[in-house]
Amino acid sequence: MADILTLVFRTFNSPTDVKRSEPRVPTPSPAHCSPNAVYGSTLVVGERRLSRSVLLLAAVTAASEAGIKVVFFTQTQIQSLPVSLQKCVPSLSPESLKKIKFSYPRTLEELLLQVASLHESTHTSLTPPSLIIVDGLEGFLCGSGGGSHGAVHSGEQSCAAHLSALLCDSAAFLTQLLTERSSSSAPCRLIASFQSEADTQKAGPGEASANDPILDVLDRYFQVRCTLDRDRSYEATAAGLQDVWHIYFSGMGITEASSAKDCEDKPAVAREWQLLMFHDGSMEFKLV
Repeated sequence: MADILTLVFRTFNSPTDVKRSEPRVPTPSPAHCSPNAVYGSTLVVGERRLSRSVLLLAAVTAASEAGIKVVFFTQTQIQSLPVSLQKCVPSLSPESLKKIKFSYPRTLEELLLQVASLHESTHTSLTPPSLIIVDGLEGFLCGSGGGSHGAVHSGEQSCAAHLSALLCDSAAFLTQLLTERSSSSAPCRLIASFQSEADTQKAGPGEASANDPILDVLDRYFQVRCTLDRDRSYEATAAGLQDVWHIYFSGMGITEASSAKDCEDKPAVAREWQLLMFHDGSMEFKLV
């Protein structure tokens, strides 16, 4: 289940939403959540700018609200938090930001090396990261296959599988380490974003990028897909908002969370949220 993103949405829930509940990060019972399952692996699919804001908000919320360490991989230097995040978290403490480590690999090879080094960093750090975030997988995978057009797709799919497997393996390793150290922040979650070339071709609610071969590969490794779909209806425009987005959760992790009956402190399964973006840059989430 995408519990970190659920924490984000509940923390910045609309004050008019009667379904609001206290933010928390539920920790599954080790007996029911094997490290190999990579509990909480989520792929955010949709518009690049918005998915980046969601990932940054997830990092900040995890560090400030849950008090866990975060490692954030991105190709783009982050000079300052976006206006939307500053509006959402106006009183963010420097101590919370220190829990987030930003890394800037430029290529797929550099990203693979830095993810692999997470195993080594655990020897020098008393508290390993409990959240791995990768911003913009498409930037690392685009053109990584080389060769002809057909070979490019085949190579990119192979690279996507290699990178996803390494990310999941690292998250599973850190989960085991956190559990051995009796850390309350276990397991280690994994969140990545991906914008497909097919995102501009709308197939329907929650079905963007359905025919992307790289996305098909990524879906095999990530338990949950979080799809960002812009609402272009007249009602959304008439509401006086800058933007309205629908957020759809799907995938194996959602199905398993829905059918689980014996997991302690199991979070409620919410498959759809709505993101309201105002002209002043502030953001609110609403459970649908």
